[in-house]
Amino acid sequence: MDFELSEEQRAFRDAARAFARGELAPHAAAWDEGKIFPRDTIAAAGALGFCGMYCPEAVGGMGMTRLDATIILEELAAGCTSTAAFISIHNMAAWMACTWGSEQVREEFCQQLVTGEKLASYCLTEPNAGSDAASITTRAVRDGDDYRISGGKTFISGAGSTDVLVLMTRTGAPDSGAGGITAFAVPADAPGIDYGKNETKLGWNSQPTRAIAFDAVRVPAAYRLGNEGEGFKIAMKGLDGGRINIAACSVGAAQATLDLAQVYVQERRQFGKPIAAFQALQFKLADMATELVAARQMVRLAASKLDRDDPDRTTYCAMAKRFATDIGFHICNEALQLHGGYGYLREYPIERFFRDARVHQILEGTNEIMRVIIARRILEAGATETIR
Repeated sequence: MDFELSEEQRAFRDAARAFARGELAPHAAAWDEGKIFPRDTIAAAGALGFCGMYCPEAVGGMGMTRLDATIILEELAAGCTSTAAFISIHNMAAWMACTWGSEQVREEFCQQLVTGEKLASYCLTEPNAGSDAASITTRAVRDGDDYRISGGKTFISGAGSTDVLVLMTRTGAPDSGAGGITAFAVPADAPGIDYGKNETKLGWNSQPTRAIAFDAVRVPAAYRLGNEGEGFKIAMKGLDGGRINIAACSVGAAQATLDLAQVYVQERRQFGKPIAAFQALQFKLADMATELVAARQMVRLAASKLDRDDPDRTTYCAMAKRFATDIGFHICNEALQLHGGYGYLREYPIERFFRDARVHQILEGTNEIMRVIIARRILEAGATETIR
């Protein structure tokens, strides 16, 4: 197995790193403080191809591998984790629309989604359907050439500030479970859609988070993604990629805080010498670096499994998401500790990375659900052979 990046991947990495340092990092604190959604900056990322990374080339996407995308997202997250995380969600939603959308969806939405001129939100979670996504109740009822959609979603990233909602609804009977779910691409300004307040959150302040209510929203049947009943399959395929995307964002946040800590411990002096001279802190840095490399390699392994359509891709994506988001937050926390009281101040970026990385252990399926996915696979007959 070759762990080295190709020349093309290094070019992607370098472009993303330059964008993160020049366009994200200098503004991240102001976006966080002011709860500013930087649409213009995201559009600039789209001009570089970062808003349609793995969307089909037929609609103007870059057609990258998932491994390529994780390399880019890691670099972007080191500049502003919150904004990079939204870009990762947009990519997931845009990919769903551009892969399963009708010709009308592709013509009306996709060409602008891949450039970042239009942005997408992913709408799955409901007040009573979080980890149990198959229990959603938002309903789409056929009405001639249209559907009428009623219900509500919650914790929707970008809601109220995006242009397209990739929406999971129930078209089957109330007890139809996963097989009764259908996906749609819905214009975000359609009559009958109402947005709640922008939630006050611990982190992720550069992207709004709102509830959405749908009151008999009329949606053309041409906006359906795939066939009726295929929505859960589409959602789960999207989440495999979404999980490694958010894992990559955790790795990027962790790398940024490790870099900051490495500089700080050599500048900060106590007892007549830099605190980097104390072996206890050297050991802490060594552990942080080791864990970071392990998390990065697990993310890239899972991405390569997804690219190859490996039978155990979902298990590996769950492993990578669980490990990298836990380790990423741990490294941010350790970096804050190394900064002492200064790490707790808004003046230093450490506390923002710490806050932004925390939610990664919750979204795209909580890490407890990741453990359920992994354990179920391990307990299947002969499954242990597949993870060696």
